[in-house]
Amino acid sequence: MRIIKPKTIGDWARIHAVAGASLAKWMVVVKAARWTEFADLRRTFSSADQVRVASGRTVVVFDIAGKRFRLVGAVHYVTGLVFALRFLTHAEYTKDRWKDDL
Repeated sequence: MRIIKPKTIGDWARIHAVAGASLAKWMVVVKAARWTEFADLRRTFSSADQVRVASGRTVVVFDIAGKRFRLVGAVHYVTGLVFALRFLTHAEYTKDRWKDDL
């Protein structure tokens, strides 16, 4: 898979240093993946979930750093692209406000 704007993920790692190693590992795993559907992704990240957001689109939520953070991404299986959209603390994620922006 190809990650769009990996620099953004690097920025998140600098802001949330405790998540840096987990984000780096996530990037390595995603780049090596060849997902064609959500079931493939779940074999790689068993705790990932699909969530419908305000726009009606579906995003994928990944647990990062022992569930301390959530990475919200759009996975385009046909084109092999992964867009990193949001990086939230567990507290920010549970408020569900992020869904209104996507």
